[in-house]
Amino acid sequence: MKFIIENLSKNYDKKEVLKDISFSFDSGKIYGLLGRNGAGKTTLFNCVNRDVKADSGRFYLEEGGQARDIGCDDIGYVLSTPTVPEFLTGREFLKFFIDINRRSISGLLSIDEYFDMMNIEAPDRDKLLKDYSHGMKNKMQMLINIIAKPNILLLDEPLTSLDVVVAEEMKQLLRSLKTDRIIIFSTHIMELALDLCDEIVILNHGELETVDKENLDNREFKDKIINALREEEHDEKPDASV
Repeated sequence: MKFIIENLSKNYDKKEVLKDISFSFDSGKIYGLLGRNGAGKTTLFNCVNRDVKADSGRFYLEEGGQARDIGCDDIGYVLSTPTVPEFLTGREFLKFFIDINRRSISGLLSIDEYFDMMNIEAPDRDKLLKDYSHGMKNKMQMLINIIAKPNILLLDEPLTSLDVVVAEEMKQLLRSLKTDRIIIFSTHIMELALDLCDEIVILNHGELETVDKENLDNREFKDKIINALREEEHDEKPDASV
């Protein structure tokens, strides 16, 4: 399976955020989308998720040589700031999500088995989500995407504000999830991308470019990448928080 982007462009007023991007992502890999804050990473994700309308271009899935449009069920999106219904307990949230998606979900486990998978302790399972830590809310976001099994998983800076233990748990989980799906992991931290990702893609001046991970062990080459990213103008539009 491939996720293919063709000639995708997005402008905010006179600022060209995405410049005629064309790229192909293969299943079974974690792609590190590396770029400075404000480079356009969230804009790219929002266009793919159809939260923002692109100015031009298209994207689709290719399976067995056949192209098809991407549907809502194909995409999972984990935001940098967790968004969960804080008036529900963790257990109520999972039960609600499973109930409304039961027809499209296969191989369901019990709710407690899902909690065990994410190392969420028994006393926390019946707490209100508003009382969850940032890391636990992030785990819940990830968990519903594990249950839904989307073909494409977009991760927008999901590990940046997590403590060391939770971040390592999440990295191990992502490595176990990449089979038969495409994971695109947005970050501005090069070391994190190198540690977690199979492929590194740089978003710089509105364009995507693949970087050979082997070259990133070379100090001179790494300096070249950093200098290129340093030249990127800070995006002052809605994507500036990326």
